[in-house]
Amino acid sequence: MLQNRDLSWLGFNLNVLQEASNEALPLFERMKFLSIFSSNLDEFFRVRYPAVVTLSKLNNKIKAKASMNNNDDLAEKIQAEINHHLNEFGRILTKEIIPLLDQNGIVFYYNADIKETHKKEIKEIFCCKVLAFLQPVFLNGNDGHHFLPENNQLYFAVTMQESDGTTLKQAVVNIPSNKLQRFFTLSPIDGKEHVIFVDDIIRENMNFLFPNIEIVSVHSFKFNRDAELNLADEYSGNLLDKIEKNLKKRDIGLPSRFLYEDKMPHHIQLFLANAFSVKHEDMFAGGRYHHLSDLAAFPMFNKNLELQKFKPLVDNPIEGCGDIFKLLEVQDVLLHLPYQSYNPILSFFSQAAVDAAVTDIYITLYRLAPDSHIAHALMSAAKNGKNVVVFIELKARFDEANNIKWSRTMKAAGVKLVYSLPQIKVHSKIALVKKNIGEEKMAYAILSTGNFNEVTAKFYTDHVLMTSQIAIIKEMEMLFSFLEHGHKHASAEKINFQELLVAQFNLIDELEKRINIEVKNAKKGLPAFIRIKVNNLEEPNLIRLLYKANKAGVKIELIVRSICCIAPGIVGMSEHITVRRIVDRFLEHTRLFIFGEGNEAVVFMGSADLMTRNLYHRIEVCVPIRDSTCKKELLDYFDMQWADTSKSVQLLADYTNVRVEGNAIEKENAQSNIYEYLKNRL
Repeated sequence: MLQNRDLSWLGFNLNVLQEASNEALPLFERMKFLSIFSSNLDEFFRVRYPAVVTLSKLNNKIKAKASMNNNDDLAEKIQAEINHHLNEFGRILTKEIIPLLDQNGIVFYYNADIKETHKKEIKEIFCCKVLAFLQPVFLNGNDGHHFLPENNQLYFAVTMQESDGTTLKQAVVNIPSNKLQRFFTLSPIDGKEHVIFVDDIIRENMNFLFPNIEIVSVHSFKFNRDAELNLADEYSGNLLDKIEKNLKKRDIGLPSRFLYEDKMPHHIQLFLANAFSVKHEDMFAGGRYHHLSDLAAFPMFNKNLELQKFKPLVDNPIEGCGDIFKLLEVQDVLLHLPYQSYNPILSFFSQAAVDAAVTDIYITLYRLAPDSHIAHALMSAAKNGKNVVVFIELKARFDEANNIKWSRTMKAAGVKLVYSLPQIKVHSKIALVKKNIGEEKMAYAILSTGNFNEVTAKFYTDHVLMTSQIAIIKEMEMLFSFLEHGHKHASAEKINFQELLVAQFNLIDELEKRINIEVKNAKKGLPAFIRIKVNNLEEPNLIRLLYKANKAGVKIELIVRSICCIAPGIVGMSEHITVRRIVDRFLEHTRLFIFGEGNEAVVFMGSADLMTRNLYHRIEVCVPIRDSTCKKELLDYFDMQWADTSKSVQLLADYTNVRVEGNAIEKENAQSNIYEYLKNRL
C-alpha cells in the first residue's frame, strides 16, 4: 500500500499552517508561517498540480502502472483539501493575527475602510511611487488579444460601463508587487502604526487610470503557471542555452491555477477564463488578497514580536586552529547547522584559495547564495593559478537563473565549469581540495546533507562532515573523475565504491543490504532497529522493503519532513512503523540513516532523499560515519528529535496527523534541546 504523495505533502503544508495558529509563538513568527504556507502552495500549483490533473485524465491501465488506480478522484480530493486549508488560513489571519496586531499597536488595513485622515497620503503615494509601474490593458481592444498574465503576478480585473449605460468594458491592471514593496506604512493615528497593501492604494485611486468612465467593479486575481522544466533526454547542443530558453517560456506556461477573488461575479470569471484559456478544474476562489507569502516582509516597527535568535555556536578548536587543513589531518569535524557556525566551511574554501600548496579544488554546486562567498573564493583560487573544477547543476528548480549567472561569472574568472547530462541531476553536496606539501600529497573533503549556501545555512538544519580519511578521499577522487568525464568515462562500469554510497552505483544496494540485515536479526530473535530521517519518502521498492522488515518484527522509526508514501500503523503490514514530522523555526533538511542500535549501529548521512528521482535520476552521495564521537552526536541528534513533544506530529495511514503528546507541563523541543546539547559539548 502506497500513500499518495500529493495528499501527504498537503498534510505537511497543513502542519506549517497550524504553526501560524500556535499561541505560544510570537506574533511575527506566526505571520512567517502564514507566509511559508502561501509560498509552498504556490509552488505546489506551479510544479505538482499540473501533473495531478494530467494523470487524472489517463486511462485506468496507465493509472494502475502509476499506482493511481485507487485515486480516480484525486484532483477533486486535492481541491477540497486545499479549499479547507485556505479557509483555515483566512480564519487565522482575520480572527487571530490581525486582532493581535491591533493589540500590539499596529492597524493592518485588511479588507477595511480607509480612514479619511489617510486618503490624501495614499493618493500621494499612488501618484509618486506607484503610478509609474502600472500598465492597464483593455481586454476588449486590440491590446487585449496580445496580453497574457505573467506567472505568479497579481492583477485587478476592472469592469467599466460606458456613458450609454449598456456597454461594458473589461480591463486588467497589474499590481506591481514584484517591483515595489507589498506593504506601505502610513502616518500613525492615536499612537498606532498603520499598514496598507499596495493593492488597496491602487484600488483607492483606480479612477486615475480610467477617467471619465464609471468603474463598476474591481476584483483581484492571479495565475500560477506550469513551471516544471521538461528537459528531454534527447536534448542536444548547449544545455545552458536550452535552459535559458525554457526559463523564458516558464512565465507563459499553461495555467495551473486561476485564483480569483471570491466576490468576483460569475460572468466576469467566465470572461477571464475564456480570455486566458483557463479550464474549469484550474479555477479556485480565494480572498481579496493573493500572494500572501509577502507577509514575511510585513513591517515590524522594531517591536519585540519575534523569537530570540540562536547565536551560532563556535567550536573553539576550529576557531583557534588558524589552518583548517592541519586540524583535519588529525580529526574529523562534524558540523550541525544552523546551530553551529558556518564559518569553518567558508574558511575551508577561503584558505584553499590562497594556500600556495593547494593545487586543485573540486566542488558540486546545486543552489548558490545570491552573493556567494564560496563562489568568490573559487574564482580567487582560479585567478591564483589553481585548477578549480565546478560541477554546477543548471536544473536546480527555481534557481536555474541564479546558477546560470554564477556559471558565466565563474567561467570568466578561469573556473572550469562542468554541466550535468540532461537526464541526470547532480544533487550531491561534496567538495575536495588537494595539496602538495613537498613530496607529500594531501587531500581534504567536505560531504554535506545541504547545499554550499551560507544564506540557507542560517535556517536549514544540515550536517556537514569535513575529513581527510584516506578511504573517503580515494573514492571522492573516483567520483569527481566520473563526473568530469561523464558517459565518456572509460571505466565507469568498473567504479567500485566501498566507502561512499553513490546513487547510480551502490546506494540502493547498500540500503537494501542494511534493511535485510535487520530483517535477519529480527528473525533470529536479536534486536533489530531502523531509524531514518529524510525530507521525502516515496520510492516504492524501499517502502516494500520496510513493510517486509515490519512483518519480520523490525522496529522502524521514521522522521519524514514532507512527502511520506508509507502507511504506518496498519496491523499485519506496518504496525511496527512509526512516522513523525517536525515543523519548527528551522526547516528540517538533514538526511540520516541508522541501522542497528548502540555502539554497533551503522550510521550514514548524505544528500539523498528516498524518492525515485533521487535514487535513479540523480548523483547523490552518502557517507558512513566511522568516528565514534561523530557517530554518537548523530545518534543523540536523532533521539532528541524523536523525543520532541513540542513541534512533532505522528502521521497516520488516513493522512491525518496527531500531536505527539508528552509531559503537559514541560514539553521537549528538539531544536532547542539540540542547541543546548551542542552548547554543552563545546
